[in-house]
Amino acid sequence: MGDGRVVRAYASGPAGDGPVVVWHHGSPQTGVLLAPLLDAAAGRGIRLVSFARPGYGGSTRRAGRTVAAVAGDVSRVADAFGVGRYAVMGASGGGPHALGCAAADHERVTAAVSLAGLAPFTDEFDWFGGMVGHGGLLAATKGAEARFRHADSAEFDENSFTDADRSALAGEWAALGTDAQLAGDDVEGHVDDDLAFVTPWGFDISAVTAPTLVVQGGQDRVVPPAHATWLTEHLPRATLWRRPPDGHVSVLRAVGEALDWLPR
Repeated sequence: MGDGRVVRAYASGPAGDGPVVVWHHGSPQTGVLLAPLLDAAAGRGIRLVSFARPGYGGSTRRAGRTVAAVAGDVSRVADAFGVGRYAVMGASGGGPHALGCAAADHERVTAAVSLAGLAPFTDEFDWFGGMVGHGGLLAATKGAEARFRHADSAEFDENSFTDADRSALAGEWAALGTDAQLAGDDVEGHVDDDLAFVTPWGFDISAVTAPTLVVQGGQDRVVPPAHATWLTEHLPRATLWRRPPDGHVSVLRAVGEALDWLPR
């Protein structure tokens, strides 16, 4: 990255003139391109680029990073793969970072997609309302030390997932669960994500001028629907897709349709 850090990145398919999507992984994930993403993109002639955010998957930690700070890394990664213009797509914790790239690199980013993504930390709505197992984010509001203490004893709350989520994880999105387990040791990356989510993001949502798709499961217990509503009301060019039966993972079944939505 030019500052002594290393970012581990991935790309599918050969370089060319076709469309490119930069994928922003959830929290925690390793940044590896997962099979359902690769399959959906390959069937549409789309090249995927992904990377591990600082602190994850072999990428050097960057303590105190904001959501916006990742945009500079993405620009360098795109350059390294010979990518000019690109769309961004992020799921869960990747949603805010995708929006941050769209705001910072607006001359290159053609469109943005946020699937089950968080809204900026605000008192304009009940930000924690409807979240199951929100202890990590709540601890992050008290600072890094409190968030690290929480990580020492935290256990995943199985009630965070719906039956639809569990079905997706047992089926076509099994790779997501496997990857999350691999990323489980990347505690610093997860802590830094949560700290970034509950502090100023480093950009204003109104700076996301590219067309933006917000995809939200109606049964999501990790990032509840109110987040998507707020985002849609504040993003300048937002389209909201509500998927009433879906939870936090099963909403990823919309990835193919979201790729079809992207302008070519």
